[in-house]
Amino acid sequence: MRRLFWIGVGAAAGVYALRHLERATGDLPQTAARAVTDPARRFAAEVRAGMVEREAQIRDALGISAVPDEAPEGRHSPDDSDRSTD
Repeated sequence: MRRLFWIGVGAAAGVYALRHLERATGDLPQTAARAVTDPARRFAAEVRAGMVEREAQIRDALGISAVPDEAPEGRHSPDDSDRSTD
């Protein structure tokens, strides 16, 4: 019974501390999250732009058209997703 009491006291203290910190920091968690996610999003955008640029260079070097006329056998183009397979 003692253990259950102290577990309850610990849980209550944790909730109290968390609520107190949330009030004290206000908007800090959202600001901190933005500080992490914004650079990650910019990095991802730069990587995607680099991938598109490099893919265009490779296609030019190999003489491949920028947009294939039809999907290779066994693969589906994004347009095929809404078609039924009846």
